[in-house]
Amino acid sequence: MASSLELRLDLLPSDPLLLILSFLDFRDLGHCSLVNRRLNELSAHNPLWKRLCSKHWLLTQAERVQSGVSWRRLFTQHYSDLGRYIHHYSVLKRAWEQLKAFLLHRCPRMIASLKEGASEEELDAIEAQIGCKLPDDYRCSFRIHNGQKLVVPGLMGSMSLSNHYRSEDLLDVETAAGGFQQRKGMKKCLPLTFCFHTGLSQYMALEASEGRHLSDIFYHCPDQTAQDPSAIDMFITGSSFLDWFTSYVHNVVTGEYPIIRDQIFRYVHDKRCVATTGDITVSVSTSFLPELSSVHPPHFFFTYRIRIEMSSSAPPEAACQLDSRYWKITNANGNVEEVRGPGVVGEFPVMTPGKVHEYASCTTFSTTSEFMEGHYTFHRLAKKEEFFQVAIPRFHMVCPPFRESVVRSGSANCTSAFDDDNDDDNDDDDDFGDRDLRGINMAAMEGSRCPRHI
Repeated sequence: MASSLELRLDLLPSDPLLLILSFLDFRDLGHCSLVNRRLNELSAHNPLWKRLCSKHWLLTQAERVQSGVSWRRLFTQHYSDLGRYIHHYSVLKRAWEQLKAFLLHRCPRMIASLKEGASEEELDAIEAQIGCKLPDDYRCSFRIHNGQKLVVPGLMGSMSLSNHYRSEDLLDVETAAGGFQQRKGMKKCLPLTFCFHTGLSQYMALEASEGRHLSDIFYHCPDQTAQDPSAIDMFITGSSFLDWFTSYVHNVVTGEYPIIRDQIFRYVHDKRCVATTGDITVSVSTSFLPELSSVHPPHFFFTYRIRIEMSSSAPPEAACQLDSRYWKITNANGNVEEVRGPGVVGEFPVMTPGKVHEYASCTTFSTTSEFMEGHYTFHRLAKKEEFFQVAIPRFHMVCPPFRESVVRSGSANCTSAFDDDNDDDNDDDDDFGDRDLRGINMAAMEGSRCPRHI
């Protein structure tokens, strides 16, 4: 009687067993293949490995056909080469594919600057050269693409004002190793990006030291009030390479960062920063410039880009011209400053149905956050005595997280606010317009900063 109720695995139908196996990860599926002949046969079922190949390596049917091997064999081949990156590869590979698809349509010349992936042996040699281990997510990304050639524009975003231009290249691992830092204040830091015009780089910490966390990504910012040159503050831009890179790609491919003259500009647009008055809509995007900012003394530099658009459905008699601007500026301490002036960055744009006018300007402040709002005054072209105001929506500018040098603070605490009063620098305009992009020698700017512009 007991023997008649015995459950034999080799007698069970295949479909329910395959369904159960489909819930297993690749390791458990491999273990099942060692149990007995039946599970060994079932665990080799192609659809099981097709799912795993798609999940972990993003492989397609066309790639499988081209390889001429089974899905299981294809998975094994990739695992033998990239297995240490299995938790990072699909995320980074997808990000790279999304970025390249976007660039192909919007910034095609950047595609040609991308380098082929580095080999395991090349990455191992770099580790031996610098005496530090590279994080697996960094290694994984550079197996896919070994950064880019040193060209302009750079892959990691640009920014431009009338007398200042920045464009960051994603460094290949060999060039990055040449800039590996061993000096006090920047020990064990590897540059990720580089800008020809400013010398600016974003660095990644390869060990937790001098107030940095392992894999922190940051812009270094010398403490200008300290006597010790190793007193270096940090504007934090990421907690790991994967976080840093995929966040950037997301902002690019979703349109968060605008494309201007075939370059990715790192302006951030808050969808709430839009105001419509009659037929005219005003929207604002902002960007922080770490290369013109400092923590000590507190000096935070922002640029903002404003888009003024007249509806295409507006009647011809709605045509108008901008006469003046008014700003109300409030810093983190609640101090208010009001500014009035003619035109915008030296221009008095005429708005007609369907026309768009864009310009960029900048501002500095000594608190870690500030917001601006105001209005433009226009007059009708057909009735010059008819004046009206167009609202500029409130937009916030907030300094990114930063960490003070341990030379000053004696700890790795992040700082988010200052107690200083608002900046009292003179107001001035900075014309972005259609001027040529020009570099600025940052070495010549030691100890000096751009004035406040609005």
